[in-house]
Amino acid sequence: MNNLEKIINEAWDKKDQINQDSDKSIIDAINEIIEKLDNGTVRVAEKINEQWITHQYIKKAIMLSFRIYGMETLEGPYSSWRDKAHLLKGKTAGWTNKDFEKAGFRMVPNSPVRKGSFVGKNVVLMPCYVNIGAYIDEGTMIDTFARAGSCCQIGKNCHISAGSGVGGVLEPAQALPTIIEDGVFLGAMSEVVEGVIVGEGSVLSMGMYIGQSTKIVNRQTGEITYGKIPPYSVVVPGSLPDKKNPLGPSLSCAVIIKQVDEKTRSKTSINDLLRE
Repeated sequence: MNNLEKIINEAWDKKDQINQDSDKSIIDAINEIIEKLDNGTVRVAEKINEQWITHQYIKKAIMLSFRIYGMETLEGPYSSWRDKAHLLKGKTAGWTNKDFEKAGFRMVPNSPVRKGSFVGKNVVLMPCYVNIGAYIDEGTMIDTFARAGSCCQIGKNCHISAGSGVGGVLEPAQALPTIIEDGVFLGAMSEVVEGVIVGEGSVLSMGMYIGQSTKIVNRQTGEITYGKIPPYSVVVPGSLPDKKNPLGPSLSCAVIIKQVDEKTRSKTSINDLLRE
């Protein structure tokens, strides 16, 4: 356990007492972690020995940051906003052209990106929303009106299509955030939430809604799982009847219609993969 982790864990045990007047060591530790999240030197979750691990103390630091900062107002040309002081101005407030060149990502107007989120090189941010603790790796596009929620982890060379949401999970601290691994295509108007993991190279059709309670059905094997899409899966919306009441309403599910290898995925268009 490093010193930052020790300070945060001890502060968390008395979180109801943490405020703007707390010990300087606590406030400095929280701010240091937010800064490290912002520059990508730490992240809320990472893959270690093929398993995704949540760094609980980092999530705790994010939640504690809401206790050490008060509310402030920011006046704009057509509106005013009120939020916690450390989040109000966003990640790129005051950046120069040189700062953007160093960061190496493209960010079009009206893309709120919170302080404490990381955006990798060659990322394209269309008018979207990126919350604190999110990690967006190199070469990914977050399309128009899409959302990268608190602490979500999005891999390299992904496409998060227009209107889609990758859910954030702050509480409880031990909960795994929603994870989109490298090379995933998430179709328009889809939602992946509640700590679901979408495996590398998967293609999800438009209109997918997947949470921890969503049944994930492999059409070829009939196997039903929860919470994780296997790598290189092609997934479409489906429904399952109620076995106890066949005449009753069906419940939505996610259907894995096929799984492809990396070579096929790289050479086949998204539309062709989704066709029967």
